[in-house]
Amino acid sequence: MGVQLKEILEELPRGVASIEARDLIQRAYAMAERAHAGQFRKSDEPYLIHPLNVAHILAELAFEPAVIAAGLLHDVLEDSDITREEIEAEFGHEVLVLVEGVTNLERVEKRVQDDDTQVRNLQDMESLRKLLIAMANDDLRVIFIKLADRLHNMRTLEFLSARSQIRMARETLQIFAPLANRLGIWVWKAELEDLAFRYLNPKTYEQMADLLATRNELRQDRVKAHVEALRGALHEAGIAAEIKGRPKHIYSIYHKMRRKNVPFSRIYDVEGLRVVVDSEPQCYQVLGIAHRLWKPVPGEFDDYIAHPKPNGYQSLHTAVIGQDGASLEIQIRTHEMDYFAEYGYAAHWRYKERGVRTNPQLVEQISAIRESVQELTHETRDARTFMDSMRVDVFQDRVFAFTPKGKVIDLPTGATPLDFAYYLHTEVGHACRGARVNGRWTNLDYPLHTGDQVEIILGRKGGPSRDWLNEDLGYVTTTRARQKIRQWFRRQGREENIARGQETVDRILKRLSLSMSTTEIAELFKRRFNTAEEFLAALGMGDISSDAVVNRLDQYIRERDGVEEAVPEEEVVPRAPEIETTGIHILGTGGVLTHLAQCCNPLPGEEIIGYITRGRGVTIHRRDCANILSMPQEDQDRLIEVTWGEEQHTFGVQITVTAYDRSGLIHDISGILADRQINMSSLSTGKRDRYNILPVYMTLEVPDLKTLTRVLAKIEQIPNVIEARRTV
Repeated sequence: MGVQLKEILEELPRGVASIEARDLIQRAYAMAERAHAGQFRKSDEPYLIHPLNVAHILAELAFEPAVIAAGLLHDVLEDSDITREEIEAEFGHEVLVLVEGVTNLERVEKRVQDDDTQVRNLQDMESLRKLLIAMANDDLRVIFIKLADRLHNMRTLEFLSARSQIRMARETLQIFAPLANRLGIWVWKAELEDLAFRYLNPKTYEQMADLLATRNELRQDRVKAHVEALRGALHEAGIAAEIKGRPKHIYSIYHKMRRKNVPFSRIYDVEGLRVVVDSEPQCYQVLGIAHRLWKPVPGEFDDYIAHPKPNGYQSLHTAVIGQDGASLEIQIRTHEMDYFAEYGYAAHWRYKERGVRTNPQLVEQISAIRESVQELTHETRDARTFMDSMRVDVFQDRVFAFTPKGKVIDLPTGATPLDFAYYLHTEVGHACRGARVNGRWTNLDYPLHTGDQVEIILGRKGGPSRDWLNEDLGYVTTTRARQKIRQWFRRQGREENIARGQETVDRILKRLSLSMSTTEIAELFKRRFNTAEEFLAALGMGDISSDAVVNRLDQYIRERDGVEEAVPEEEVVPRAPEIETTGIHILGTGGVLTHLAQCCNPLPGEEIIGYITRGRGVTIHRRDCANILSMPQEDQDRLIEVTWGEEQHTFGVQITVTAYDRSGLIHDISGILADRQINMSSLSTGKRDRYNILPVYMTLEVPDLKTLTRVLAKIEQIPNVIEARRTV
């Protein structure tokens, strides 16, 4: 049975449930019913079910009646003969603006649904680019209606074709779930991610769901026992609190397993408690009581009250060793924080009749999204570049750094002092010659962290360095900074840009010891440039990165030498799955939860065998483990063949580093390699000459040409290093 109109009306908060509000929604329902009469969805259900569900999703978050009415009417302009004039006459200009805004977004989406499969990926990106631009220009409430529309469509995705399922799930994970996250609507973000994950990686989704299901009954009993223990301790301290088990979110658990490279059993928030109290000081009191009651897990405490997340989320997070010896996560927050954790910016409407203030940080986030989209729109028309930039500049996790005067600067994770400088002002970026972070001099490629205070040191003259555009060196990560630098170089003379482009080509060829001419390299880009000069000018002004040149060279060499290269799909959901976090392959199966036996602690290279446990996946033992050798006959049927996972295939490459000899030189070089997890299989030095110049010979194990180029570029940045190149 689908949602009924009365259920929508019952969701209206007292503050807005007036006769006029109810009448508005009822009239909107009547028009939607008339407009969609005789129309059906792919599921063969009446089409009216969809707008009813969209309106109900909006009503659950207690949006104002005009938004709920627009949710009911969001498809009538597109799918019926009802005109905009009729809507305005019946419901007023406000509802019309919202309906037209959603209609414009719907039209953008539908343009690519019948495109040729070969160009689908690029067309999808173009569609998403236009979608984001439209969102940035429309009333903010249009975005909420569109998110509710997408949420219901994802709930009914099983009725679409497999290709449409993948396309919509990919869009959802790329754009709509991150957008819900930036708006702070956790309940929508969590469901969108899980639904998208289910279709993009169904095998892993089912495995994760099974792991959670097998522990469900045990988890409920365990949570109940800990709730009673904590409630008793809080009662003794005179603290009134609401304590409940926190909901599980499959994709977030999986994502954390990937990010921390740990097995399912070491994810502490699979089971947990949420404690809601009246005031901020009580949050810290509860934290102290919980830590006295149970032993805290080192390194698993986060204070998001003092340092809120970018979407305004505030809470204390801690993990403890519970009374049964297993880990348990506890989240502690006030009622107001809980409102915003669930509903984000939408809580402004849901709770305004209670006098809860709008989170100012979240309002700033909305403005930042709009500004970023609009700025990127002006700077690039290429859909792929735009989407890549959006992922970095808008949807990536954020860091908050401070100017010396205390102004907060919001940047994506990985941003550098140069990104910070260009955020302040274009001319500040151009004149930047150094930076002090927290009072200490740092390199311009230093990754900033939340809470850092950054002081930009300006030079008297000059402009940006072309090295700042070199992706190998990591000076800038934001599109804003990169585009400002490129604009500066575009204003330079064409001849100078050609000369700089030639210098870049020469440096790449010399570094990699390749014998190719500039004309041959330009020929690799003939689809974009008619002449070698055009190619060099573009390279010189930064329209093409040196990274792109190296990638194309690598592809050319592979094709020339007949080396096949697997082209990976765009990694929206990480490749399946790191449930086998120990790097073990179980013969004849896919990803299965594994963990190493503590009785024998097997190491890679040793002969191993697996033992199928009840509810804990497969335990990995050495074949000569005493427990395996003495295992009863009836248990030996539960043994399974396993092998260590294959290591990444690498190639040995000899390089020569020429540098002025000094103390710590080799240490600095090996540090660069260690940071990038590159093995050095041999090392020797030549004879120092009369100028104290020393050649260093090394053999590195690298997976590809791109990695080699980046390592050599980084080594050349080490003080006293003259040159780093591949040895022929």
